[in-house]
Amino acid sequence: MSARGIEQHLAEGQRASQAGLRDQARSHFEAAIAIDNEEPTARNWLGADALARTDADAAAMHFDIACKREPGERSHWINLATAHRILGDSKCERAALEQALAIDQTDLLALIRLAELHERSGEETAAADRWKAVLGLSANIPDPSPEFAQILAHAKQYVERRQLSLADAVAGALADRLSAASARDRRRMQAAADAWLRRRPIFTNQCEGLHYPFLPADEYFDREQFPWLGELEAATDIIAEELEAVLADRDAGLTPYISMPPGVPANKWSALDNSLDWAAFHLWKEGVRYDEACERVPRTAELVESLPMCRIAGRAPNVFFSILKAGSHIPAHTGVTNVRSVVHLPLIVPEGCEFRVGGETRAWVRRMAFAFDDTIEHEAWNRSDRDRAVLIIDAWNPHLSEAERSMICRLYEAADAERG
Repeated sequence: MSARGIEQHLAEGQRASQAGLRDQARSHFEAAIAIDNEEPTARNWLGADALARTDADAAAMHFDIACKREPGERSHWINLATAHRILGDSKCERAALEQALAIDQTDLLALIRLAELHERSGEETAAADRWKAVLGLSANIPDPSPEFAQILAHAKQYVERRQLSLADAVAGALADRLSAASARDRRRMQAAADAWLRRRPIFTNQCEGLHYPFLPADEYFDREQFPWLGELEAATDIIAEELEAVLADRDAGLTPYISMPPGVPANKWSALDNSLDWAAFHLWKEGVRYDEACERVPRTAELVESLPMCRIAGRAPNVFFSILKAGSHIPAHTGVTNVRSVVHLPLIVPEGCEFRVGGETRAWVRRMAFAFDDTIEHEAWNRSDRDRAVLIIDAWNPHLSEAERSMICRLYEAADAERG
């Protein structure tokens, strides 16, 4: 019989199958393979029919022939994998699924079946990798069916368990070395491990102004890079006393830290615009000394003046008391330039006050100063029922040489002169 006869048998077989006449459909598909032993459509249907009759051996035979005739047809390989799964032949099931993925690495069904196979085989890392791929490809599916949602829930739980297991193994392996490491090395190694385990992101500089390249993007700078922090901390009581006297004054002179021009569209700063929920008492602003303010806190001003502040004409330093009202939040943001670092000296810190830079969140602790790169995303919370107060000072980025600092100042001077 000619190819036309095969096409007729296939068409009649499909019609009979759709009508539920399986015996009649089977006769037509068997007639088709009697003409062409490797006819893939017939072999695929007969394989599915064999599976329905719980004859997995026959199904595997039919699907294997279909795969050889049409090796680029992904569904044949998945059907073959299903038959081998029923037969308990993991090796052949794996090979068939890998062939399906070689055709399309985004095939969800093949990925799910392979993830399940790795689980059954005790191959935890491989299973987790496949489940991660399933979760990634499924992220944009808006309304998964209940059955698929159950599969995704299992995938998520499996990946999370595997991550916890891996985290425990890493923690155990590093415990002795971390305890003996310096504060700098411990912080960096812990951040590296957490990023590798996908427990935290690594943030980069986002500068609104000058971005000085090739500087390390430190979230919190190492304390050793600021040897004068101890001197600042020792003066905490004096500084706090002067600040409290200012705050006790009926006209304290606080100003909103955020003050946007009229007509600016609503944005993340709108809630703080012209509000004393985040207030400032400036001693220096954009490089200009506020003499009257400094006279109100003379010992603080004298100490700050002695410190190696970042001095750039018309831009730095900024030195001010930052007052964050009870219940207030400073949204995530980044600063102007990474040539400077920002120092915080906590003065009035009730419980519930936290500060995040990049992937690390810390509670402010009175008398414990720190420096950070404010061009890395940061935000602050005061979840207490009292105001929080911090002294903030601009310093140079410690990774800059003296020559670089001088050239940076000259760069700004030239730009300002050109602008007039």
